[in-house]
Amino acid sequence: MPRQIDFRSVSTHPADEVYATMVDPDYLRARLERVGGPGAALLEHSADVQGARYRLRLGLDSKDLPSVVRSVLSGNLTIERNERWTRQDSGRYVGEVDVTIHGAPASATGGMRLRDLPDGGSELNVRADAQVSVPLIGGKIEGVIAEQVQRLLTAETAFTQEWLAGNAR
Repeated sequence: MPRQIDFRSVSTHPADEVYATMVDPDYLRARLERVGGPGAALLEHSADVQGARYRLRLGLDSKDLPSVVRSVLSGNLTIERNERWTRQDSGRYVGEVDVTIHGAPASATGGMRLRDLPDGGSELNVRADAQVSVPLIGGKIEGVIAEQVQRLLTAETAFTQEWLAGNAR
């Protein structure tokens, strides 16, 4: 049974500014360098007035994995993340994300929403489902994945706030 992941962050910056940052290739490369792990890279990127799509590679060092995960997988994990964003109108964006973990029976899919808040600033919501196809311990591994995704999204959000403040460039 898939494990649901919910993440929410709030920014003092408007959604249009946050979106422009989140899909900027220079920002993405800098973010990957800071929090993307071993072998992180921006693999593909395209954007126009309607939206953006990009493919990222992230890495997770095996020493940072719990023993239950290391018992199923050997070596570092290579994660591929595809994001697609669509502009709905000024201050409102929706997105989809697909994640695969190479060499592992694990994946995640979900949706994202970025919108202006009525009193200023913006809010990003991410909801995804992680699924692991391993009998008996799959649920435990899904829990580990959910925890790692929460940590990554928190780190990415902190980096984004630094970038928007001009401190991460």
